[in-house]
Amino acid sequence: MAGIDNGDVATVLLGGDVMLGRGVDQILPQPGDPMLREQYVHDARTYVELAELAHGPIARPVDFRRPWGDVLPILAQFAPQVRLINLETSITADGWFAPAKGIHYRMNPDNLPVLTAIAPVVCALANNHVLDFGTDGLSDTLDALDIAGIQRAGAGEDLDNACAPALFELDDRRRVVIVSIAVGSSGVPAGWAARRGRPGLWRIGDAPSLRAADGVASEVLAHKRDRDTAIVSIHWGPNWGYGVALSEIQFAHRLIDAGVDLVHGHSAHHPRPIEIYRGKPILYGCGDVIDDYEGIGGHARYRPDLRLLYLISIEPDAMQVRLIPLRIRRMRLESAAHSECQWLCQTIEHISHAFGTRVAPRPDGLPVVFEAVQR
Repeated sequence: MAGIDNGDVATVLLGGDVMLGRGVDQILPQPGDPMLREQYVHDARTYVELAELAHGPIARPVDFRRPWGDVLPILAQFAPQVRLINLETSITADGWFAPAKGIHYRMNPDNLPVLTAIAPVVCALANNHVLDFGTDGLSDTLDALDIAGIQRAGAGEDLDNACAPALFELDDRRRVVIVSIAVGSSGVPAGWAARRGRPGLWRIGDAPSLRAADGVASEVLAHKRDRDTAIVSIHWGPNWGYGVALSEIQFAHRLIDAGVDLVHGHSAHHPRPIEIYRGKPILYGCGDVIDDYEGIGGHARYRPDLRLLYLISIEPDAMQVRLIPLRIRRMRLESAAHSECQWLCQTIEHISHAFGTRVAPRPDGLPVVFEAVQR
């Protein structure tokens, strides 16, 4: 299937955390100030060196398209009308390092073409790094995305702006309505929450609750028309672990019961389970997409070098979930090797089994090699 199979089918591409700061920013054509205030690393170029030690030299500067690597021909083949990612990076050359945080991510605004390289992209901003450089850094981030014509949701100059959805018009006048929210369990400080007259992000509390789900559903459905698709993008949970809390399951189910069509979770550095609930996908965690974590040890059992993108085909009465297996090498996305595809497929199948989800390879030889279906 390339793009739209017919007038009733639309395609959305979903990815988890896209971190374009620090080492990634340093290999792009306009690297920003490399200074860091981390406990062990004080120069962002150190992360480039670690990646090179792991997988070989990176000739710098790289083209803006290079970090996406083998994703670009896949996008050309399937032509998803919407590409939704969690942008876990402040876009600023200014601002101050947020206190009481050990890690800060920022990219130079002049490197923004690395995002427009996969246009039309929508950025979810409600996460634990969008205010790494304070409200000035957030203002720069919002301005940079707006100037580039990149839609965004989840953060803004005040609460109303942070809660406002991204509205993406499809060719047949249907829309994709996207809101972005964050939970304190992902490390988002309470002080980052937007208020009336105060910039910040849409933070729904320290943990997901049914009351919060009702509020989020009410906000997104107020903008949803007949035949629109409503997506809630949520940053929640810890960096590592396949377990899904009962509160997360109840929250996601409440959204779907209310009329939301797709739940797009992220925060963990690896994929988490997939559930098909009442015919609607719940992606409890999409994992990382692009980052500078190569060469950093620990958590090997999760295979954090392996990545997934999620291709969702939306029909009037059904959704198809297909998974694109990838790996990161020298800060570039590559198609996963056969053994890596097998590991990903078996792992997602295993962790999703309790949700009644079957993950199976596709026999058609396409770069999308497996799909998730309800048992």
